[in-house]
Amino acid sequence: MSDSIHMRHNGPRIRLQEQAGAPYETITVDRLTPMIGAEIGGVDLARPTNRQMDEIHRALAEHCVIFFRDQHLTQEQHLDFGRQFGPLHLHPAAPHEPGHPELMIITADKDSPRANGEGWHSDVSCDEEPPLGSILYVKECPPAGGDTIFANMYAAYDALSDRMKTYLEGLRALHDGEDNYRGTYANFGVQDRKTYPRALHPVVRTHPVTGRKALFVNKGFTRRIMDIPADESLGILAYLYEHMANPLFQCRFRWQANSIAFWDNRCVQHRAMWDYWPHRRYGNRVTVKGERPV
Repeated sequence: MSDSIHMRHNGPRIRLQEQAGAPYETITVDRLTPMIGAEIGGVDLARPTNRQMDEIHRALAEHCVIFFRDQHLTQEQHLDFGRQFGPLHLHPAAPHEPGHPELMIITADKDSPRANGEGWHSDVSCDEEPPLGSILYVKECPPAGGDTIFANMYAAYDALSDRMKTYLEGLRALHDGEDNYRGTYANFGVQDRKTYPRALHPVVRTHPVTGRKALFVNKGFTRRIMDIPADESLGILAYLYEHMANPLFQCRFRWQANSIAFWDNRCVQHRAMWDYWPHRRYGNRVTVKGERPV
């Protein structure tokens, strides 16, 4: 049997990976969609075993974003879980919990001028070494709404025509945090920095673990594709952004209190829905350092 199935839906060619790997032994893994996302059960992230951690690493690689329900972590346990995947990243602008600069505050309520992550983006892609992944632990939820949508950038790349893949190969894009971050967190009393990160990254990156190619431009941080005319860059980026937002590449997570989402920034984009005003949502995000995209 072939290791993939190709289907054509509304234009793009969709590559659906068959999951033929060995079964999981210490956790349960329930896929959200054929393309992306899985809910993980049978594990207490406050005290996972070594074997469970191995299988969580595998589940993240296979499903791009993984979810956990009914978790009860202290701040230190949340940080310790993140460190199982590498050194932790410090956000260049966002507020953090007192005494824990690695523990970002994610919150919005009736007095907030904005909510985190309302547009499609990959976290802090403007860094020279963008994060490997993000682990969001939501402790307080609105009665309805506040979902997060995730999109698989492997699938978005795979669905491009061969000619478009050839065109994009070797191109680099400028990612800049200035517009996103300056003044954004003033309501938390955060003072602006003199400068914010900016970096050049390949438009198509190769994942260091899976070896698969993924699109790596996003509306939140990508400003232009380099070495082509400005109007051509605008046109190509507009096409890619529309292409990436195809629902076939997506899953949607409905938050409950004490849920965790862990997404791989190297192959996933996401956007948060702020449809719950005037209600409150509160949580913390731990972000794991990544490497320079290649």
